[in-house]
Amino acid sequence: MNPMLITRHAEAQAVLSNPRYVPPPVRQDGAEGTLAWLRARVSRFSTGPAHAERRRELVALLSGLDPAALRSAAEALTRQRGGDWRGVPVAVLGAALGVADTRAVPAAAAGYLSGEESPQADAAVAELLKLAGVPVITLLLQAHAATEGLIETALKHAANDQDLDPPPHETPGQDLDPPPHGTPGQDIDLLLCETLRQDPPLKATRRLDTRTGDEVTIDLVAVNRDPDATDPALGHVPHLTFGHGVRPCPAPEHALALAAGVLEGLLK
Repeated sequence: MNPMLITRHAEAQAVLSNPRYVPPPVRQDGAEGTLAWLRARVSRFSTGPAHAERRRELVALLSGLDPAALRSAAEALTRQRGGDWRGVPVAVLGAALGVADTRAVPAAAAGYLSGEESPQADAAVAELLKLAGVPVITLLLQAHAATEGLIETALKHAANDQDLDPPPHETPGQDLDPPPHGTPGQDIDLLLCETLRQDPPLKATRRLDTRTGDEVTIDLVAVNRDPDATDPALGHVPHLTFGHGVRPCPAPEHALALAAGVLEGLLK
């Protein structure tokens, strides 16, 4: 097996658009109700028809949720908690999906992306399965693992005077300064967009070449900053943080709405 690191935007797009590149397989022999069992049944780690069907289930669930309502609820709950924002995205999404008790989500999410198993994670998955099916649990784990990471990173840059690099054609700070006649909400949307582009919560994504067996790692930070891929209309590189091609994220609008609502509750 020959590992390959991709740092160019065009090459990353090509890999993500080609069905011969699939997520590295996860083990399929986990005991029922454990984290390993769950990972073997979610769209993120599946391929082919199984992935298509599982993704369809997620899209169907999300189609009944209004991103604007999620954003408003996340802002309100953040304020209600006095700025204690941890768990807000999961609580808001859980309520919208009919899961009132989301306390087990952090423990289950601890090894969801990495595959690191533990008795605590297995017990948490078992608790969640009493409350919801696999598609709903999948969305809750993603909200914890990815959306909270995005919020944390955005807050770091906001605290450092929004220190993300500007697009190549602009002066430092221009793309993160308030736009003309802008609103705080627009500022937050821009902060999230630039955070996703330049400092995403997930720094890399991996694929397996089914023809050669080689493992491919896409450096999302590098490809999102590739100067050769700058879009003249945007003035910067279109980010691939939410995926591309055959396996795009099913919930970018919902994730951004939850993150923006929390930031509005903290920064406005």
